[in-house]
Amino acid sequence: MDTVDGAPSRTPGGSALLTDLYQLTMLRAYWEYGMNELAVFEFFVRRLPPKRNFLIAAGLAPALDHLEGLRFEPDELEWLSGQPGFPAAFVEGLTEFRFTGDVDAMPEGTVFFPDEPVLRVTAPLPQAQLVETRLISLLNYSSLIASRAVRFALAAPGAQLVDFGLRRAHGAEAGLLAARAAYLAGFDGTATVLAGKRWGIPTYGTMAHSFVQAHDGESEAFLRFARAHPDNAVLLIDTYDTEAGASKVVRIAPQLRAEGIEIRAVRLDSGDLAAHACRVRRILDEGGCPNVRIFASSALDEHDVARLSRAPIDGFGVGSALTVSTDTPTLDSVYKLQEYAGRPRRKRSEGKATWPGRKQVFRTYAGGRLSGDVLGLEDEDPGGESLLKPVMRAGVRLSPDPGLDEIRDRVRRSCGSLPDGLRSLEPARTVYRVEPSPGVRALAAEADLRHRAAERTPAGT
Repeated sequence: MDTVDGAPSRTPGGSALLTDLYQLTMLRAYWEYGMNELAVFEFFVRRLPPKRNFLIAAGLAPALDHLEGLRFEPDELEWLSGQPGFPAAFVEGLTEFRFTGDVDAMPEGTVFFPDEPVLRVTAPLPQAQLVETRLISLLNYSSLIASRAVRFALAAPGAQLVDFGLRRAHGAEAGLLAARAAYLAGFDGTATVLAGKRWGIPTYGTMAHSFVQAHDGESEAFLRFARAHPDNAVLLIDTYDTEAGASKVVRIAPQLRAEGIEIRAVRLDSGDLAAHACRVRRILDEGGCPNVRIFASSALDEHDVARLSRAPIDGFGVGSALTVSTDTPTLDSVYKLQEYAGRPRRKRSEGKATWPGRKQVFRTYAGGRLSGDVLGLEDEDPGGESLLKPVMRAGVRLSPDPGLDEIRDRVRRSCGSLPDGLRSLEPARTVYRVEPSPGVRALAAEADLRHRAAERTPAGT
């Protein structure tokens, strides 16, 4: 917990003030004119990033945590009352602000595509509006990282994958959410200790080069680390000379074995990893250490991992490429009003038009593989699997969050149902089909007609 002027305070992520100012300025205007009827907002991604063929929904549990805990603390309201544009009566009304709405969402781990609502909020307009910024930040980042992480899993099936990205993450929350998103998307664990405590994610860690440098010789460093961690003897061997380090591992292995300690793996972190791995594998095998695994790290992306998976490398540590999603640092995700006061609402901005109404995604399969999605209205029935599920009613979760292992299974099933072309690291030749239903198109036409009629009516009449 953070402190402010020596007093306990919530972490920034839990504050109702972690939002854009325009959310609060709109709330004040809604309050002024009594605009409190039900609104429907949907979170979706406008377009796929380059070279991505699909995305993975993630971040739902943190988003629901935020909605359940949303409230303004006294010190926040005191600060807000001193800002221009927020009268005392409005600020006073925020003391009882809570989220009391409904949420429908795709389960975490579901494959999704552009224009498909991943999450739908139905709530009084001020509530549905205020949560926009925080929901986008949580869903956008988690889905971004999960969608990158699954590419590593597809690049090297069967290889061990560990998230090493905390030190390069853009802040503490990003590092934690990345560890969670990577694990649910198929990584085996993380180096981020707090993620282990918070979510039960397996944690992995050995030694840094500084540990070796702090000793007068590599063999001494290896022996001390193995004796200190007899069940986790993984040795970093490239501080000085990789192959010489491997030879020292072979020399100390019998001594450690006599003490009941088996060296589990060696880690390579520099140079031509494929070439070093081949030479190290030969040294280990010829030296009587065939069971010692080889683990590699060093600024790897999924294409590196795909290439290196053909070398004798058993696992990979992935850092910056995953945690900051170096190839595409964000998604073009939005949270848009689709209905207010029982009427469809539609944005028609050039290049950013939306489909109105409460929508559902209907997914069809052929031979066990995805064959196409229909973007339909909630009450339509074009056939297929309905992807959005009720997860919150009247501000309360309907059931406990699924375990991460359950989400991991959903990712495996979702990716297993993708057509082969979509599983490639390269852009698919055929784009996956998502078609608006006739009902959605008709509702859009209705919304356009109503808007044009309203524009012809003088304001204030």
